[in-house]
Amino acid sequence: MFNLFKKRELHIDFIKQRFIGYVISAVLLVASITSFCVQGLNYGIDFEGGILIEATSEQRVDLTQVREKLGFLHSSTVQTAGTEGKTILIQAQLKEGENAAQTVDKIKSTLGEGYKYSQVEVVGPTVGDELKEKSLLASILALIAISVYIWFRFEWPFAIGCLLSLAHDMIIVVGFFSIFQWEFDMIVVAGLLSLAGYDCNDSIVTYDRVRENLRKFRKTSVDEILNRSINETLSRTILTSLTTLFVVLVLLFVGGETLRGFSIAMVLGTVFGTYSSIYIAVPLLRYFDIRYVGETVEPQKTP
Repeated sequence: MFNLFKKRELHIDFIKQRFIGYVISAVLLVASITSFCVQGLNYGIDFEGGILIEATSEQRVDLTQVREKLGFLHSSTVQTAGTEGKTILIQAQLKEGENAAQTVDKIKSTLGEGYKYSQVEVVGPTVGDELKEKSLLASILALIAISVYIWFRFEWPFAIGCLLSLAHDMIIVVGFFSIFQWEFDMIVVAGLLSLAGYDCNDSIVTYDRVRENLRKFRKTSVDEILNRSINETLSRTILTSLTTLFVVLVLLFVGGETLRGFSIAMVLGTVFGTYSSIYIAVPLLRYFDIRYVGETVEPQKTP
């Protein structure tokens, strides 16, 4: 694998292997969509409404005892945050007609003295529904904006390839959150929008090499040009992905519960974004007439 990082000419036939990628993608997409339709997402209080409290004790918290004390809460989760075990996160949904302020006061009185409350959030169900709509709208607008940019930067076949690749990545990442019922909140949405930009950048680098090779090798077949372009940018793609992956993995393990959803989304997005830029974004170009793109690209001037 370390040979990929050296400046050497690779000859991996990715285009011939594209059907393997299509099958893997089809399985992941079907599983993701099926899970989303059957069991949906495990929405956090950002979308469902409820109470979020972060409290820190002077001593290590007995989580079992705290859960027993807060047994009166509806659809609640109580977990520790950090490595010392002194901080707890309490999430609970409100029953119909239940007063949020009174519930917060009851939680504080039940826990007793010795706790400092660094975060107390209350989100109503109406606000949660509005956030769902705005999050979906933001995701769609981001995909459209990226596609329009690529359309003007390259040509419309490249825009379609990038759009399908991004949609592929986002559906699969959301599918994993549905399959494993990880909490889905606004932090995860921020991760999805971040990975859209990252994945787009990965595809653009290869697309730029495709366009350059279309101009340089006008008598070469499209499949060979696409293969050459992927191989020439492969070391850069892997190095960039690994660098990003190392950072988000550190964030996943030491970033705490608050950033957990964001970190998971970025880890999955980095992995599937790298995969899709090789097996989805570029191979899709062979189904379009992209030969004319090389004819419209102006030769680069040598200094």
